[in-house]
Amino acid sequence: MSSGLVNTFIASTITVLACGLGGLPFVFVKDFPEKWARAGWAAAGGLMLAASIFNLIIPGVSDAGINSVALGILLGALVMAATSVWLGGREVEFSGLSAADSRRALLVLITLTIHSFPEGIAIGVAFGSGEVGLGLVMMVAIAIHNIPEGVAVSLPLRAQGVSGWKCVGWAIVSSLPQLLAAVPAYLAVIAFRPLLPYAFGFAAGAMIFLVLSEMIPESRDSERQRLSSAVAGMTGFLAMMLLQNIFVL
Repeated sequence: MSSGLVNTFIASTITVLACGLGGLPFVFVKDFPEKWARAGWAAAGGLMLAASIFNLIIPGVSDAGINSVALGILLGALVMAATSVWLGGREVEFSGLSAADSRRALLVLITLTIHSFPEGIAIGVAFGSGEVGLGLVMMVAIAIHNIPEGVAVSLPLRAQGVSGWKCVGWAIVSSLPQLLAAVPAYLAVIAFRPLLPYAFGFAAGAMIFLVLSEMIPESRDSERQRLSSAVAGMTGFLAMMLLQNIFVL
């Protein structure tokens, strides 16, 4: 087994585990009052919007132009819309939650899982280029921004009553596609490289659709909560945006 393949496997494993760190604080959160739960939905939505723009849309447009990314966004939104309708017509149960809460929790996990695939491809392509330094920078960058993504997964789950350790587990599960996609991308770097802009757009479309259809509405149960929802959402957005000062993908 080549050293590049081993490095790709190790790097993608590190990024997967980093996502679990975002769920770790929720092990110690025992009570989530409703107002904080709704603020959590808004903050997670802000994190996801910023990740969509700065980690997916902008790199995709820089790489292949607007059309490829726009097509990916459209397809991602359509898939999430179809998934939402499909789940809405079925009795679903997730971690002991009610049907409505289970549906929202599953949509969050599905969306973040979709988001992880292009990140895994990016790791594989970086190491497959033969530039170990580029691969390491990509690994560190994705690992760092996976921590707030773990928060984005865990916040709404913990607010709905999912246990803290399960939040950690689901955060890690949502990032497993990074590991699954990185090795094939390394082995077929020439074939996977042109797919990145479409994959970035697809993940961004899925995330933006989820934020607009589920997370923001859930954070605003009444007119009184409009301001707190906006503040929490902007806080999450700016937190993820400022991370770009450390590493820009």
